[in-house]
Amino acid sequence: MIDYQRTEDGLYAYEYPRAEVTADSVLFAEKEGQIYVLLICRGNEPYKGCWAFPGGFLNMDETVARCAERELEEETGIVLTGMRLVGVYSDVERDPRGRVITAAYTAMTTMPEAHAADDAAAAKWWPIKKLPQLAFDHELILRDARRVLGL
Repeated sequence: MIDYQRTEDGLYAYEYPRAEVTADSVLFAEKEGQIYVLLICRGNEPYKGCWAFPGGFLNMDETVARCAERELEEETGIVLTGMRLVGVYSDVERDPRGRVITAAYTAMTTMPEAHAADDAAAAKWWPIKKLPQLAFDHELILRDARRVLGL
């Protein structure tokens, strides 16, 4: 049984801490026989200035799949639906901000133009064989996304 109290504002307060939830989008494209992946340069800490997949925190009124779509659009201007689930990543130390669990989604696209916005300092399609070092556990997510799509 979960122990909780109702607060004056009608919300519930629980004795135990809760994890945060995020969603990431791993987009691939093929051009002239080469595979590319979309990355954003983080504009905020942690990992400010490092490259990562577009993603962010779940809003209370959306699914994790919708969160991935929304964050992709907010950070790159790319509108895409129907991505495939890669997996759920819950290593306790995966995010220095605290206990954060992410759901990663992937798709093969036609390399739409990306424009950095929101908290992304840059957005760029990178050749899969010439990637920069990735933030968080995104190397693991990349490996799994490639497996899901057979790349």
